[in-house]
Amino acid sequence: MNRRSSFRSCPRVGARSQRVMLRMTAAFTMVLGMAGMGAAAAAADSVIATVPVGDSPSWVAVTPDGSHAYVTNALGDSVSVIETTGNTVATTVPVGGFPVGVAVTPDGSRAYVTNFDGGSVSVIETTGNTVATTVPVGDGPRGVAVTPDGSRAYVTNSRDNSVSVIETTGNTVATTIPVGESPRGVAVTRDGSRAYVANGVGRSVSVIETTGNTVATTVPVGNYPTGVAITPDGSRAYVTNFGGGSVSVIDTAGKTVATTVPVGNGPFAVAVTPDGSHAYVANFDDDTVSAIAIDRCTGSLCFDFGSLTGSGSGPGSAFS
Repeated sequence: MNRRSSFRSCPRVGARSQRVMLRMTAAFTMVLGMAGMGAAAAAADSVIATVPVGDSPSWVAVTPDGSHAYVTNALGDSVSVIETTGNTVATTVPVGGFPVGVAVTPDGSRAYVTNFDGGSVSVIETTGNTVATTVPVGDGPRGVAVTPDGSRAYVTNSRDNSVSVIETTGNTVATTIPVGESPRGVAVTRDGSRAYVANGVGRSVSVIETTGNTVATTVPVGNYPTGVAITPDGSRAYVTNFGGGSVSVIDTAGKTVATTVPVGNGPFAVAVTPDGSHAYVANFDDDTVSAIAIDRCTGSLCFDFGSLTGSGSGPGSAFS
């Protein structure tokens, strides 16, 4: 069985596509009262740069200071590090086999990368962008999430239906938790008290300790929606349409699609910078990352979220 076919669980779209249903979960706090406001002309969201990366980019995570985006190249066995100021690849870091998920620690010092074929997690020191250590986990690791205090990393092992809990101090597996069938995405709540695990084949979510958890509404978007990220102010959701080569921008107040932005082929994952100025989209089928300039204006008013912090979004980031 080859690397692609073992990773896919659904029929493929196009020559290098994979149909993987990923979780669409988000938590956000309205913080407009904290933001500065100034007059400016409104501008539609648009792609301002297309950055060539490695082979089959599958996920992206932005550092808390917004200076870099880490992109996993699934078939390139590497991670591309993009400098967000000039939208260029600063360096490429070799990791394990078929890297899928990536999450950056809250202090920005490390990036945790799941190696689907390697049964391991590569820990990248972001200062020199080198792999400090490799942590053996379960079979077929995919998603990864770091707790808000940075003390643990939760890794979904899709082939043995478990979650490995890594203690980040010594980078060792403290425990392994059985979950549902074929776990994929994972996210940790803001207070670090709960983790959500999307069980792909089991069509369920494990490890939930919340009340309510009901679907408020359903918003039609593009073809095969896959990744999602929320702006720091919670006003917009960016959804990648894997089968449509586009990103749907949802106005969360009105729960409608405000605009649709064409990007590359097979957009898989998306992350928003902590200041809410840009969104980065990993295009799995054409080995690029699209940088979208986010329209932060309503009428003649624009919002500056420069004082906000966050860690981007992914199969595995803590909720920002």
